[in-house]
Amino acid sequence: MRRYDPAPCPHERTARVPPTTAFSSSSNADLQQRSRRHVWHPCTQSIRLEAVPPLPIARGEGVWLIDQEGRRYMDATSSWWVNLFGHAHPAINAALKQQLDTLSHVMLAGCTHAPAVELAQRLSALTGGALGHCFYASDGASAVEIALKMSFHFWRNAGRGDKRRFVALKHGYHGETLGALHVTDVPVFRDAYAPLLANAHLVASPDARNASAGESAADVASRAAAELEALLAEQHDTIAAVIVEPLVQCATGMAMHDPEYLRRVRALCDRHGVHLIADEIAVGCGRTGSFFACEQAGIWPDFLCLSKGISGGYLPLALVMARDAIHDAFIDDDAARSFLHSHSYTGNALACRAALATLDLFEAEEALRRNRGRAQRLLQRLSGGLEGRAVDHLRQRGMITAFDVREPGARFAERFHLAARAQGLLMRPIGNTVYLMPPYAIGDGEIDLLVDGTLATLDAVLATNPRQEGARDVALA
Repeated sequence: MRRYDPAPCPHERTARVPPTTAFSSSSNADLQQRSRRHVWHPCTQSIRLEAVPPLPIARGEGVWLIDQEGRRYMDATSSWWVNLFGHAHPAINAALKQQLDTLSHVMLAGCTHAPAVELAQRLSALTGGALGHCFYASDGASAVEIALKMSFHFWRNAGRGDKRRFVALKHGYHGETLGALHVTDVPVFRDAYAPLLANAHLVASPDARNASAGESAADVASRAAAELEALLAEQHDTIAAVIVEPLVQCATGMAMHDPEYLRRVRALCDRHGVHLIADEIAVGCGRTGSFFACEQAGIWPDFLCLSKGISGGYLPLALVMARDAIHDAFIDDDAARSFLHSHSYTGNALACRAALATLDLFEAEEALRRNRGRAQRLLQRLSGGLEGRAVDHLRQRGMITAFDVREPGARFAERFHLAARAQGLLMRPIGNTVYLMPPYAIGDGEIDLLVDGTLATLDAVLATNPRQEGARDVALA
């Protein structure tokens, strides 16, 4: 009898072919040209790509990014706020290599796997069990959409289908898919799609920069909470949830507020029977000084959204943590009462393993304790250096430090971004707000380089301050 001898599978054939080196040997200019021709870059005006060509990055080491020709740039934005412990961290690399040899992905509908289970358990433990269940997704905007849908669906299951509106803060940002834009109040992202969106209630931001003479940040928080209180007292019967970015509204220019606001909002939501959604996508995972920003107010929300740093900046991963009582409201024989939302890569094993390795690093490197020293050094150096310069509102919350530039001139963010490159820094101001959000791997000497480079960049940009009308910034975050 003839033995069946199958042909090699595609993976086996590919494994025998040496990997291509075409991209690794490309020059900066060559990769920039091909990128402009074929890649649609996010958060970028395509017409400006000639003046502001994308930076061709070949590899990363710790807080450094290295371009195709070997130039080094400090990653002062943590690659859009995702990288926590530096690029190419050996511990996360090792965890992913091990996971690759066992399981890369399996659907989480009808299956489960250890990385997804362990990650959900460990995150729940970090809340003291207050948030007992995790629903996985792939990006921050999806997490926000899931939380909004869960809240509405919970109330519908409870016979309160009229509770379908949401409350968001003025100038808040929660993502750019249609559901997330529904509760986003950043005009450059929202206005073009306004005809497609329902209108959320918008209430005052507790931004401490809004303080009047003699007011403290806590006073501003109380004043903003009073506006929310009046809205909920009148319309709580039709409101499903309030969504907030705890402690820092990042995309509007690192607007920081006192923890008192979160305490007041939690109490108001409890009083009026409204859910609280904490969007910790940017501010969670230690960015504000505690692992969860809500911890600093001593409260837990009903839903907590995480993404960005949860995988250490390695792979797309998002999740929504919810209270057990909310999860249990969806347990029913009727499929219409179940939460049937799904993503193909929900709970991806590689991404979950990267997240578990990231949680391990918080313990092994005592990250939260060490970050307090790093943040203090950065603020002290920056505070002294900015003295006498045309800036306002130097502020810090954990590993997020920011200041606002007076009379920045046209295209300030773009000009600052390019000038920072010349100093070996990757920075992207938001409007006239310059922010520093480096990975936790930054050392004392690198902090000094970051501060010195930031000050030199600021001086260079303000020395050549164009006044042309009509120019708008393109570097948005």
